[in-house]
Amino acid sequence: MRIVLLASGSGSLAQSIIDARDTGRLKIEILQLISDKKSQAIERADTSGISTKFLPVSKDRSVWDEQLFNIVSDLNPDLVVSVGFMRILSGEFVATFPTINTHPALLPNFPGTHGVRDALKAGAKVTGSTVHWVDAGIDTGEIIRQKEVAIQPQDDEASLHARIKIVERELIVETLQSFIANGLPRRNQ
Repeated sequence: MRIVLLASGSGSLAQSIIDARDTGRLKIEILQLISDKKSQAIERADTSGISTKFLPVSKDRSVWDEQLFNIVSDLNPDLVVSVGFMRILSGEFVATFPTINTHPALLPNFPGTHGVRDALKAGAKVTGSTVHWVDAGIDTGEIIRQKEVAIQPQDDEASLHARIKIVERELIVETLQSFIANGLPRRNQ
């Protein structure tokens, strides 16, 4: 399976995929890691010998959307994997390229950028991580896999998010293993 990674931050999710590839858990080719920021994710990919592309968002968002579309089109991946990429992808992009994302909550509960904080604020007893297809909405795509994480009484946003990230890293690798073994499932659009 040939994949492209999209990342904006520390790259811990990307690193879990890279490590699984390097140990043979995932039989994948990582074609490139694309980041909209000068991020640690780029450094992790560079260190692992993976091609990287820094693509900062331009003032005209439609220009950036087109640039990203063209870059990924030229790479011709089987799958695009959003690993902490904090940008909404265009409808044309997600209609053309099968794209998955992870989210630190049990969707459809607590979508958006503050899923962990929102779960705590709502008094939830359980949250977790979701891998889902990316569509034109915000965390509204079809759910592929989920894993629960119990919320402890002493949890704050940082401690809960740290425990969710552990589950999230394993969940993305398990999802990719399933795709490799069974093929990409059809997605509802």
